Amino acid sequence: MAVLYALFHWLPHALLLSLCVIFVAFLGYCFYIKHTHLKYDHIPGPPRTRFLGNGLVTARNHEQWYKQRRIMDPAFSSLGLMSTFNERADKLMDKLSEHADNKTVANMLHLFNCVAMDIIAKVAFGVELDLLRTSSPFPKAVETCLKGMCYYVRDYKPQNWSYINEVREACRLLRSTGAQWINQRKTAMQNGEDVPKDILTQIIKSARQEESMGKEDEEFMLDNFVTFFIAGQETTANQLAFCVMELGRHPDIVEKARKEVDEVIGMKREINYDDLGNLTYLSQVLKESLRLYPPLVGTSRDLNNDMVIDGIRIPGGVTCVLSTYTACRLEKFFKDPMKFDPDRFHPDAPKPYYCYYPFALGPRACLGQNFAQMEAKVVMAKLLQRFDFTLVPGQSFDVRDTGTLRPKSGVPSVFFSQTENTVPPCDVT
Repeated sequence: MAVLYALFHWLPHALLLSLCVIFVAFLGYCFYIKHTHLKYDHIPGPPRTRFLGNGLVTARNHEQWYKQRRIMDPAFSSLGLMSTFNERADKLMDKLSEHADNKTVANMLHLFNCVAMDIIAKVAFGVELDLLRTSSPFPKAVETCLKGMCYYVRDYKPQNWSYINEVREACRLLRSTGAQWINQRKTAMQNGEDVPKDILTQIIKSARQEESMGKEDEEFMLDNFVTFFIAGQETTANQLAFCVMELGRHPDIVEKARKEVDEVIGMKREINYDDLGNLTYLSQVLKESLRLYPPLVGTSRDLNNDMVIDGIRIPGGVTCVLSTYTACRLEKFFKDPMKFDPDRFHPDAPKPYYCYYPFALGPRACLGQNFAQMEAKVVMAKLLQRFDFTLVPGQSFDVRDTGTLRPKSGVPSVFFSQTENTVPPCDVT
């Protein structure tokens, strides 16, 4: 009886204490979630997953962003780009030759993803991937992470847990790979070895400017690694795929672009920097592709102060979302906007100010936009120089939003040498 009495006497106190502990733990958890979301909620994605963090694209603090931008600028001016562009583009041409010889269908989005990731890995991080010949989990991981950015906190419900865990694993793969490559480069620098003045070296130098390196500084380096690894591959690959998709539907534009390539490059295997400046019409084709299909549909800006735009007062402290995808499809800015017309970007044509910004505008415009357009021009010039192609009939021309805009079909295409007079039969299985 005494035991039961003691038990019943202390039970309410134990329950009350347990409830207090649970309540305090819950409050602590809420503060933790708030702290994490305050840092990363401006980046859509699964809750409590650090993906792009406070890298160059997503950093909100101006001083933090400006320091990064100033340090990263030299990396893009000193990269030996043209030799890598030519080398990797030639590997893609070899792959397309195999498809032409075997009369098989080429999934252009996949191939462009491989070559673009090869290029950014080589010139930015000094790593050879050779994805056109070897399998790798990186392309799938990038696609999974970007698609995961479309999942918001409201989607964090039991039926989505499996997918969210998949996204987290993909994030961990990219960040753990970044940590491995960063440590290898830091070791080489500490040993006095010659290292390239690439993005990876600049990322490390950026972090070393801090007086002491802590866990957050290590994560900050990984933020920039993931930012450049994805931004340097995804947008260019998507642009090239959309470009092939539109060229396949406009043979007259293909012939005009090919005529220019033949005049400027001829039979040369190596495209040099001066050649790129002379490929005027090809530049127009690539710009028109970006107008209709910008890989990133828009950008956003935080307003620090009240503003009045066209008679509408916008209070300070809000975030304005600006959509280049929408603006570029409005009759107000472009005549017959749904028509693919590279002559919109003829040197003598009116410039589409403040409605065409696939790489954003202002101080925070994309750091790598020249890099991306040089890469795209080299790849497309070599493709037009060596091949004719046709799109596989019946494919969809719809767009899929997976964090970036991609062609839904993957742009399956048939390639054949320009020396052939007819399109060979293809195996679409």
